[in-house]
Amino acid sequence: MNIVFDIGNVLVRWNLNAAFADHFDSPELIDAYLDEVGFHDWNRLQDGGRSWAEASADLRARHGERAHPATDYPSRHAETIAEPIEGTWALVDRLAARGHVLYAITNWSDETWPDAQRLHPRLTQVFRDVVVSGQEKLLKPDAAIFRVLCARNGLDPADCLFIDDSPANVAGARAFGMEAVVFTTPEGLETDLSERGLL
Repeated sequence: MNIVFDIGNVLVRWNLNAAFADHFDSPELIDAYLDEVGFHDWNRLQDGGRSWAEASADLRARHGERAHPATDYPSRHAETIAEPIEGTWALVDRLAARGHVLYAITNWSDETWPDAQRLHPRLTQVFRDVVVSGQEKLLKPDAAIFRVLCARNGLDPADCLFIDDSPANVAGARAFGMEAVVFTTPEGLETDLSERGLL
């Protein structure tokens, strides 16, 4: 079985508040600001291949000086991904030891992806291929990004198990023909993999 991992909040914790802690005094104020500027929809466009320069210009045009904390995000991005989820990495090691071939598909900006590679070098060592949405200008859960992985590596979707913390992405993988599970905790994933006879 080919095992295909998501990365953010599966292998690497994404602590978005870390990028905004110097700008706001509480998590509640951070959340209110992120909602005010529509951060998550805005950031998703960078995951889909838009440049940070274009993104910053867009946000400044719409929000003026209020854009600054968000446009500062790329320079603070590394702080948001400092923590590996070691329980999942332990499962990666066990799966590799059992002979499963490992891949990854991540919604991630091409321009900030080097932060992940630098902070978590295992990402460049354990996976046969990593499909990065910002490089491909495609996003999960669209079938096209799953198709890239399979075409590039000669994989049959039916021989793949996809693991992601997003139910929408899991549904997209299933619609493409992969088996897929929603990640909640390393312990929950261990149980699921064991029940499937993969560990």
